[in-house]
Amino acid sequence: MTTELRVLRPSEWNEWFECLELAFGGVAEPPEQRELDEQLTEHERSIGIWDGTDVVATAGAFSFRVAVPGGALVPAAGITMVSVASTHRRRGLLTSMMRRQLDDIRALGEPIAVLTASEPVIYGRFGYGAASRQMSLTIDTDRVRLTVPQGTDDVRLRHAKPDEAMAACEGVYEQLVAGRPGTPAHGPGWERKPMVDPVSSRQGGSAQQCVLAELNGQIVGYVTYHIKPEWEPSGPKGQVKVNDLAALDPAAYAALWRFLFEIDLTSTVDARNRPVDDAVLHLVSDVRRCNILIRDCLHVRLVELGAALEARAYRAPVDVVFEVEDAFCPWNAGRWRLTGDAKGVASCRRTDDAADLALSVRELGSAYLGGESLSSLALAGRVRELRAGALAEASLAFSSDAAPWLPRGF
Repeated sequence: MTTELRVLRPSEWNEWFECLELAFGGVAEPPEQRELDEQLTEHERSIGIWDGTDVVATAGAFSFRVAVPGGALVPAAGITMVSVASTHRRRGLLTSMMRRQLDDIRALGEPIAVLTASEPVIYGRFGYGAASRQMSLTIDTDRVRLTVPQGTDDVRLRHAKPDEAMAACEGVYEQLVAGRPGTPAHGPGWERKPMVDPVSSRQGGSAQQCVLAELNGQIVGYVTYHIKPEWEPSGPKGQVKVNDLAALDPAAYAALWRFLFEIDLTSTVDARNRPVDDAVLHLVSDVRRCNILIRDCLHVRLVELGAALEARAYRAPVDVVFEVEDAFCPWNAGRWRLTGDAKGVASCRRTDDAADLALSVRELGSAYLGGESLSSLALAGRVRELRAGALAEASLAFSSDAAPWLPRGF
């Protein structure tokens, strides 16, 4: 087999994307979604492998800035559209693309790479660690009630056409980015992605609907959702399918959730991507009837370890020496002394001092956004404490007040 790995040419996008679709089951994306994907593709950051004239593997990257503990926005490569044709398995194609991508990301000066994994087991061997989780809730609104904070009744809610509300929703999103580790700041065009609503993707539901929350004349929140009508002999049992919900203050947040609970002819609110520390858990009367499911979401890879660890703040003062394993990016391997504090002033430099903790770059990726505990990883045998007390010190320092979360996929 003679293959060629190279950068995607714009004229080859359709063939390249068809390879991706085939690898994910062969179901073609709806035209409006496909059109947006092509517009958002950064061709110079997209690669493929050709076997003769056939595309047999794909991988892309988006140029993001991702929020980290302390509120800084760190340049990051959003890895996406990764596939290998089923006819070309076990030939090292994925490894060669991961190698090329990480070398290119390093050359661009981006300290981290992030991705969401269709199969999480794949990416650990390339140094990616699961760093955030998402919570799904299916709430029985016939039995669950909400207790809302003072001021909720002062919030004005109004329906808006999703396309016309796009800028307002994006304005709320952008104000929330820095406060939630793992949230990407996007470039132009990304505000359209959550508003794409193909008929073929509604699964019997309504067109996407949007409600804006206003307080003192300012838009302070929004929710987008679908309604899926269902009827039983005893009456209506419709579902509210929440796509995106965000607000700038507690009253607006509660008002939006209360609105969803009270939609006529429905008895279930289904929200498939919420942060694990979502405030709605403290508004509901019976959390057991919320049918909670938690799964991995954003995976983080430290590309330039020193720069990545210097870019974030630490919850408590830390001074620790890591012994890091990183076979795939050997420039990260070895001993590093990290010092930092909550003020966002950190230093991470190579050192010959004795190591306090031993781990791989994968564990540092998992802990990077503050959602996964180094102490928990140690209990799993993935972090070794070499100096008594170092594990507790580092675990506290790496933690985050807000759980990391990826509100929108890429």
